Amino acid sequence: MSTQLLSILTPMYNESEGIDFFFETLEAAMAEIDIDYEIICVDDGSADDTLEQLQEHARRDRRIKVLALSRNFGKEAAMTAALDHATGDAVLPIDADLQDPPELITQMVDKWREGYTVVYAKRASRKADSLLKRQTAQWFYKLFNRMSEIDIPENVGDFRLLDRRAVDAIRQLPEKDRFMKGLFCWPGFKHAVIEFDRQERAQGQTKFNYWRLWNFALSGITSFSTFPIRIGIYLGLTVAFLSFMYGSFVILKTIFTGVDVPGYASLLVTILFIGGIQLFFLGLLGEYVGRIYKEVKNRPIYLVAEKWGFDERDQP
Repeated sequence: MSTQLLSILTPMYNESEGIDFFFETLEAAMAEIDIDYEIICVDDGSADDTLEQLQEHARRDRRIKVLALSRNFGKEAAMTAALDHATGDAVLPIDADLQDPPELITQMVDKWREGYTVVYAKRASRKADSLLKRQTAQWFYKLFNRMSEIDIPENVGDFRLLDRRAVDAIRQLPEKDRFMKGLFCWPGFKHAVIEFDRQERAQGQTKFNYWRLWNFALSGITSFSTFPIRIGIYLGLTVAFLSFMYGSFVILKTIFTGVDVPGYASLLVTILFIGGIQLFFLGLLGEYVGRIYKEVKNRPIYLVAEKWGFDERDQP
């Protein structure tokens, strides 16, 4: 067995239906790779028996390690907890639903050994998604990459391999409201891309709906760009300039042709339009202020209730 260690990170929330199949599939894939590995599973406050099943698997296999968070903190916090406890020369996040095929890990490890610091697993297509989901995903990636100082690769989720250098860099990032897709890309480094066809979810149901995806996208954009709030400056200057031009036109028209009957409808539309813009940017400003508020409070990103499979010095 190679002396290299790969840390496989899997946040879980109410995944009891598919845990046995997940470990069976993952362990079969890892048996084909000449590398030692650990599987760090984070129970993110599940309401079913996910934690109990993870404990059973940890007793069965010393390579399986379990973190139980004190409550549901969200996937981004659970992934942060897994990163903080990973000891491998490289880490590989993977979801428990097996939509990202573990069989691809062999190619990812090979690319890593060729000298790539980050290996992305990119979906070859999104034909399995609905038209709305495909279109909104495309809009998000284009919007994010135009606004942000960093680019995130399109159609790449958390499933990727990161060298220890990239992991150490990510662990230095202190923000509380975390957008892991962006944080994974922030360090940069030399990267490779492997394309694959994403599978259907093996067991259970997805925890994401369109509302949560919208909030996730908003969190990502505001985490890595101040451009949205800067738009308010440009829009305000544009409206002010147009107002000045229109005001000048009205003054000149009044001087030379007299006073027309005021237009109630046009006045009302103008007021509502300007008021809507103001409310929108007040809300956007509030989003950034809320993020500052979270950072100032400096609360921990997550709390670990119990651990299984780690060294005794790591036990609570």
